[in-house]
Amino acid sequence: MMFRNLFVAVLLTSAMGASAATSTGVSGKPVSALSQSFEAKGQAALAKGQPTAAIDAFETALAVDPANANAYIGIARAYEAQGLTGKAVRYWGDALQLDPNDIAALEGQGLALVARGANARANVNLQRIKTLCKTDCAAATRLQTAMTEAAAKAAKAPVTASAEPAKPAAAKN
Repeated sequence: MMFRNLFVAVLLTSAMGASAATSTGVSGKPVSALSQSFEAKGQAALAKGQPTAAIDAFETALAVDPANANAYIGIARAYEAQGLTGKAVRYWGDALQLDPNDIAALEGQGLALVARGANARANVNLQRIKTLCKTDCAAATRLQTAMTEAAAKAAKAPVTASAEPAKPAAAKN
């Protein structure tokens, strides 16, 4: 317990010292250097195909600096790598809370929504991307393509009958 408290104290002291050397994150707010270093570790873990380690690093980056939108994006990508699109949608949303105009986050959340079958919600993101991109936009094209492919796949899917027997209608007296 004592070592844990010591670790937290060292971490917070380091964060305060590192906050002098900050850069601007996607939200336009300064992000501490310590948070950025944990973010980089998360990106490296993702590149190595280690989403669990990546999530740990990104969560540490957020503990140091909750304004690090890139850490939320990293967690979303890690959850997608694990096939957990529902959790990914949440973290894409957290990144969008910090910067509602982040096209990469809008696209990522839109693609995760499509994967979950929520094309109507993904369409809201698509319209937002089109509004932000005054000209042709690759993010809008990718999201539109994913939505079109998902709709085509759903149209081709066979309709299956319910395994439950039909219930008789209640007699009226």
